[in-house]
Amino acid sequence: MSASSYSQAASMLLRHVRPTSNAMCRRLGCTVQSRAFGIKTTLRVQEHISKLIKKDKSKNKNKADEMQVTGPGPFHDTILESMPSELRVPRNPPPMREDTMDHTWNTSDLEALDVGPTKHRVPDLISDKIALWAVKSARKPTDIFFRNKYIHRSVMLEVVAAVPGMVGGLIRHIKSLQGMRHDGGWIGHLLHEAENERMHLMTWMEISKPVLWERALIATVQTGFFAVFSLLYMVSPRTAHRVVGYLEEEAVTSYTHFIGEIDAGRIENVKAPEIAVAYWNLDPESTLRDVVLAVRADEALHRDTNHHFSDRIRAKRESLFEDMDTDGNKPHIKY
Repeated sequence: MSASSYSQAASMLLRHVRPTSNAMCRRLGCTVQSRAFGIKTTLRVQEHISKLIKKDKSKNKNKADEMQVTGPGPFHDTILESMPSELRVPRNPPPMREDTMDHTWNTSDLEALDVGPTKHRVPDLISDKIALWAVKSARKPTDIFFRNKYIHRSVMLEVVAAVPGMVGGLIRHIKSLQGMRHDGGWIGHLLHEAENERMHLMTWMEISKPVLWERALIATVQTGFFAVFSLLYMVSPRTAHRVVGYLEEEAVTSYTHFIGEIDAGRIENVKAPEIAVAYWNLDPESTLRDVVLAVRADEALHRDTNHHFSDRIRAKRESLFEDMDTDGNKPHIKY
């Protein structure tokens, strides 16, 4: 206990004891001797607290002198020492395409990817039409707010786009546990999608450096979307995947316009951040335009994947392993 704590305790005690003793004496008609006894007791308490303060100061001084003589003892990081060997191996987020790490990607390679920038799934069910309407309606305020600020628009887009994969993976994970049955191979793909979208966000954060009010807006939008999408996925996962498919169509369109703005010189084609070069295995001299090309290719893959997931649920053929068996690529483990 520090000296200041003792002093505070002493002053509080004195403020309490003296008025109390005086008031009781007036009420009960105490004699001069009894009042003197009360004052004497208060002084004894004060003297005892003073001794404690001196003792505490002396102990701290001896400890400080000992530290100066012997020096501080060896520091033991117990957290690091108890860290399992498995956690000491870094796990870098894998990119969406397996061929990404086969060679270093340059501008020509990225431009040669067939992303289908105008590809669109025509809705045929009422639920699909509602999904398309919802996505188109959500885009309008985004266009008004961000206009041609495509880097900030990308931050907002990726904050939302990183939610569906994690929500879908979580809900399917819980259902697999509750039903004690295989998931059909979806969970890994959905979590991979969520991590990929998160890496998009980390890349744009390196470039845009959003300020406090932008971060607050992003957090608010993400929280609301997380709640709504989670409810939708529990009620109708087929519609939820269709929503994501249309959302990714809009993402491909936005990134195509982003590339056009860079080509027109309205957005500076700065050097690609290190996180993007490492993640997509880009050429060290890559630029912002190359990053946008790589991100657009990922979004096109998410677009096709989520439309396919929705079609599988509708066709009641959710297991990916059944089709893998028929085309000769039989997996070793069904999970």
